[in-house]
Amino acid sequence: MRVEVDRQRCVGAGMCALTAPEMFDQDEHDGRVVLLVADPAASAHDEVREAAELCPAEAIRLRSD
Repeated sequence: MRVEVDRQRCVGAGMCALTAPEMFDQDEHDGRVVLLVADPAASAHDEVREAAELCPAEAIRLRSD
């Protein structure tokens, strides 16, 4: 799995950082998503998928490699 984020789409809701705090954070200045891990371990895939599904702006994209 490869994770990509679109900071321009992000509305700063923070659902990603709440759902998968090891993978996502929020910028201190604008509140938008900060991707911490682009290639998460298999054990984190479910958590990352849930974060992507909960994102109200659909700013998180998942790619299978």
